[in-house]
Amino acid sequence: MATYRRAYIPGGTYFFTVVTHHRLPLLAEQQNIEALGQAFRRVKEKTPFIMDAFVLLPDHLHCLWTLPKDDTDYSSRWRDIKKYASKKFLLPANATSTWQRGFWEHVIRDEHDWQQHMDYIHYNPVKHGWVNAPRDWQWSSFKRCVKKGWYQDDWGANNEPNIVDINSE
Repeated sequence: MATYRRAYIPGGTYFFTVVTHHRLPLLAEQQNIEALGQAFRRVKEKTPFIMDAFVLLPDHLHCLWTLPKDDTDYSSRWRDIKKYASKKFLLPANATSTWQRGFWEHVIRDEHDWQQHMDYIHYNPVKHGWVNAPRDWQWSSFKRCVKKGWYQDDWGANNEPNIVDINSE
């Protein structure tokens, strides 16, 4: 059996995917979304990082983080975020856990790679059929990125952008 080795780059930028246990739609519950937001804020206050982008879907989330210079410890941050959020999550009676074990991470290599992952994050609700355009999904950083001038408001609305399937890497 192959052993997965995580990449740790001081001050690196990373793409993450985190999935709920058995892909239960736990992130469709307002209480759980609020608990996750509180967990992110609590961890960021204790161990800072920059979140360039995020999207929450009912059963998973994607985000793009940059760690402080000389810092490589995203694993502890994810452990704490999951732990703090789980304490306040509303779970269905059949749920035995909140999160799938671990998470997927990818080190962002350059500006092109960063843009591909930003696009993937923001187009994800459209890809999964939840909305017709990224601007229509409430639980995303898309509108914040439009305000920064990184996207036009109608990006991805009229035609499917050229999104690379980052999971096939």
